[in-house]
Amino acid sequence: MNFTWQNIIAVGFGGFLGATTRFYINIFVGKNFPHELPLATLSVNVAGSFLIGLLIGLFLYFTPYEWMKLFLITGFLGALTTYSTFAIETFFLLQSSFWMGILNIVLNLIGSIGAVALGYKLMLYFLR
Repeated sequence: MNFTWQNIIAVGFGGFLGATTRFYINIFVGKNFPHELPLATLSVNVAGSFLIGLLIGLFLYFTPYEWMKLFLITGFLGALTTYSTFAIETFFLLQSSFWMGILNIVLNLIGSIGAVALGYKLMLYFLR
């Protein structure tokens, strides 16, 4: 990976768009409170996992410019998905409702891993 101004701008602009998208998804899905299942975080984690699966599958057949990969994966998807928010929301859920906390963990992990696999396999299927 090259340390160039194009790559830095690509990550930064992708991060700006990913974070802004996540902000609007939070508004659209609704404000989450520690005692409710945080659907906004679940949505961006599963959707982002699906998109990264698609992109990695696509990049096996099409090699874009380095800045494009950095923009899409490191910048946009890195800012769109969030592990720290998942962690704090789960921490509060576990304190208020153990089973909702466990449900949140299971849905995020299985949902995200399943979405990555689905996106990756779909892309490989359509590119054959």
